[in-house]
Amino acid sequence: MSEVTIGERKPHQAPVELVDYDPQWPELYQLEEAKVREALGDRVLRLEHAGSTSIPGIAAKPIIDIVLEVADTTDEDAYVPPLEAAGYVLRIREPEWFEHRLLKGEAPSVNLHVFPTGCPEVERMLRFRDHLRANEADRELYLRTKRELAAQAWQHVQHYADAKSEVVAEIMGRTS
Repeated sequence: MSEVTIGERKPHQAPVELVDYDPQWPELYQLEEAKVREALGDRVLRLEHAGSTSIPGIAAKPIIDIVLEVADTTDEDAYVPPLEAAGYVLRIREPEWFEHRLLKGEAPSVNLHVFPTGCPEVERMLRFRDHLRANEADRELYLRTKRELAAQAWQHVQHYADAKSEVVAEIMGRTS
């Protein structure tokens, strides 16, 4: 991650904080959605609430994950400066992983994931979200796994996210 991180990468060295589902998360997403749309206008090709804060009833890190599709993530001049003016900071540039960019927002804490239009990762993320919204057994499996993993100390939060890959793949095998 250090080769794709912009700015200082600080170790976490602790368990991951999960909090119970907060019914205000969808409202916080809507405020952030409006901010992104105002900053980018018609450059927003798709904008969705993703991650655990978008799944009612599931505990999550208190960070609103947002998926944004733009025409071309490599054309950072088209979207990064307006998003920075709106309070986001570019923190990750991953040319090897779908040309993904990550911008961070504060108050509330936001991970704004930017992908190029038509990216299969966006479809995968949203299919996972929609499946967990509809499938109680898989939602409980995922939550149980998250709680077990979150209780461990992690050098970086990304290591915790990576450790969930096996259960995510298992659940994705059941999505349609």
